[in-house]
This record gives sequence, structure tokens and C-alpha cells, in this order.
Amino acid sequence: MKIIISFLATVFLAAMTFAQEESASPAESTAPATEEKASATVEEPPAPKPAETATPAAARKAEAATSPAAAAKREAATATAAKPAAPAAAAASSGKKMGVRDMEEKWEASVPSHDVSTVQGFVASDFVGISSQGKFTDKASMLAEYKKDKDTYKSAKNEKLNVKNFGPTVTVVTGRAREKGTGKDGKPFDRTFLFTDTWMLRGGQWQCVASQVNKIKG
Repeated sequence: MKIIISFLATVFLAAMTFAQEESASPAESTAPATEEKASATVEEPPAPKPAETATPAAARKAEAATSPAAAAKREAATATAAKPAAPAAAAASSGKKMGVRDMEEKWEASVPSHDVSTVQGFVASDFVGISSQGKFTDKASMLAEYKKDKDTYKSAKNEKLNVKNFGPTVTVVTGRAREKGTGKDGKPFDRTFLFTDTWMLRGGQWQCVASQVNKIKG
């Protein structure tokens, strides 16, 4: 009888032990899965953020820089920078930039070449004067004398000039001019003139408005 009881007790203990092991197994198998899942959740890298798009203002600025109008403006600026400046000599050749003394020198230097255009540009349309022949003259008659001149000149220059300003718009020049050459009759000449020229500044340009010439030699 004791043997049977001991056997039953042993079987009962074995059954209890087996039951405990079966109940513990699911907990143990579940724990690693839970732990693995938690670990995977923690270590998962954050999703990359989408690239930031340009702001509307920046987009408009970029569009304006590449627009046809902007390109045309850049081309115009480049053409302006590359464009050469007008030669200073061209501006200085006009009466607006030339002083009275220089104009007197150029006037006398034009005599040997019979350059009527130079005198025409210096003399005012309402010019009055007295010629070296002692005649009253105006612009038309003065230019007619230049055109009739058939002498051949070796030299023609001013030997003396006195320039006096009477205010900012009036200048009077007294001087002596000497001319050498051969006349249309083939005879050499050596002439000396004394003259008085009155100049006025009109519209930014000097003009000879009156003149008197006296031949004292030749």
C-alpha cells in the first residue's frame, strides 16, 4: 500500500512539473519576439525629409534673371561698355571748343589753300567790315574776294596777335599778318596787314562779327 501511494505521489509530482514547464514555455517564447520588436522600433532610422522647394520670391528672382528682358538688358549694357568713345579731336575742331586765338591762326593759315569753308564757318551771317582795298564789306563780299584770289602763296601767318576780352561774350583781336608768294601776274609779293577783328560768343560758338584790314606793305 505504501508502495502504491509513493508511486502515485511520484506521478503527481512529475505531472505538476511538466505542467509548469509547459506554462513557462509560451512566456519565454513570447518575450524575445516582444523584445526584438521593441528593439526594431527604437533603432529604425527616421524617414528622410523631402527636399525643400525654393520659395516663391526666390523662384521669381531666378525667373527674372533668365527672362528675355533681362538678357536684352545685359546685352545692351555690354554693347554700351564696348562702344568706343567719340574722339576728342573731333569735338575740338568745332568753333564751340576752339578759342578765338586759335581761330585767328587757323583763319590766316587757310589763305594759301584758298579754304573758303574755314572762313565761312568763322564769320557771322550779319558780319560787317572794311577790306584791305578800303571797301565796305559783308560776309558775302568777303567770301567772294577769297574765291577770286588766284595768287600762289609761299607762306601766310600772323606775326603778332593781341587778344582782349570785353566781358564773357566779346573779344577784340588786333594783329599783324604777313603773306609771301607769287601773284597771278607771275610777280613775287611780300605783303603785311594790320587788322582788327571783333568776336562774339553766340550759342556757345565764337563768331567774327566785324573786321577792318589795312595793308601797310606790298
